[in-house]
Amino acid sequence: MKFAIIATSGKQYKVSEGQVVTLERMPEEGKNIAFSNVLLISDGDAVSVGTPSIKGATVKAELVEHGRGEKIRIVKFKAKVRYRRNKGHRQHFTKVRITSIPALTK
Repeated sequence: MKFAIIATSGKQYKVSEGQVVTLERMPEEGKNIAFSNVLLISDGDAVSVGTPSIKGATVKAELVEHGRGEKIRIVKFKAKVRYRRNKGHRQHFTKVRITSIPALTK
């Protein structure tokens, strides 16, 4: 199984071709996205590890959709002092489909 590990928005994701991945909100307007911070590529037998990233390797993806996640409720409460706070939050996300992972370099 061919996969790669990419880093974007301070997080690392294990991706394979055809997979739809939910990432932090990305400002890209176009349909095609390229991730140049590739940390590892594996094709099942051989593995190529970057120090810290593989030079020249680019994982290509296409934009599927932008959206907002489920609402999270934040409740603060302190007993005996009449302190209660309610707040909600919906995180923005971007879904991308991985289209190609580069071949291993020797």
